[in-house]
Amino acid sequence: MQNTQKITKAVIPCGGLGTRFLPITKAVPKEILPVIDTPVLGHIVNEARLSGITDVLIILGPGKDAIRNYFTDNAALLERLESCGKSAEAEVLRAVTRGINFSFAVQEQPLGSGHAVLYAEKFAAGEPFALAWGDDLICCEGDPVMGQLIGAYQKRGGVILGVQYLDGDDIVKYGVADVIGEVKRGANAAYKCRGIVEKPPLDKAPSRLCSFGRYILTPGVFDAIRATAKASNGEIQLTDALNAMCETTDVYAFDFVGRRYDMGDKFGSVRAVIEYALKSSEYGDRVRDYLKELVKDFG
Repeated sequence: MQNTQKITKAVIPCGGLGTRFLPITKAVPKEILPVIDTPVLGHIVNEARLSGITDVLIILGPGKDAIRNYFTDNAALLERLESCGKSAEAEVLRAVTRGINFSFAVQEQPLGSGHAVLYAEKFAAGEPFALAWGDDLICCEGDPVMGQLIGAYQKRGGVILGVQYLDGDDIVKYGVADVIGEVKRGANAAYKCRGIVEKPPLDKAPSRLCSFGRYILTPGVFDAIRATAKASNGEIQLTDALNAMCETTDVYAFDFVGRRYDMGDKFGSVRAVIEYALKSSEYGDRVRDYLKELVKDFG
């Protein structure tokens, strides 16, 4: 067992413009578009809470005050619900923020994923922390994904990159881990990383392990980001900083258990809504019957 620090902090960057969801994202940040009755970001915060996280920093883009409002208690609304006899509804609202201390920062310009993470340096205060992108929803019926990565960190130390084995040509859309040793298909395996290849051509993919929006980062990431040159588009990318860290720090690709939904993609969003509805104990059976009839009608 490594001599590692307890991880109680998580950082969630939410700076993207959400252009694929226009026009709704003109007014509503994509991170709080609903999956049934809970926004995407609400599910990610719940994952953090279940993983033992007590402090969350959400990094906002300009015009995303709705996210701050969602994760800030509204005393007037709670009082009104209680006075109307809607105590159950008030309790639903209290659960949104229960057990988590929220902080917020604003990334004024979209200068890349690495630049966004720099806003977390003061919050991290020299401690390792979990990082989750605000549009990557990962469902796991057992251990939450952040918790799985925290467990991998406590066992090995270093930087932990959350990955999954991916078949098919979609691998060209993601960062792919270049790892030491033979990759065996199956979850909970960890591989030492030589680097991460961003969106490789199909015949150049170094493995089938794709990076899917969850990390455990150590404080050294901030110096690595500052030393990272801007890409051709003027942005500072976290992947470039992690590649530099692979030369001096233990970086592991950890194959986690979970079902990922890309909530920045319309089809990913539709999948999430349907599958979360099917799992509902309240109305899942009705949804299943409805879908069976719908397939007949449109078949």
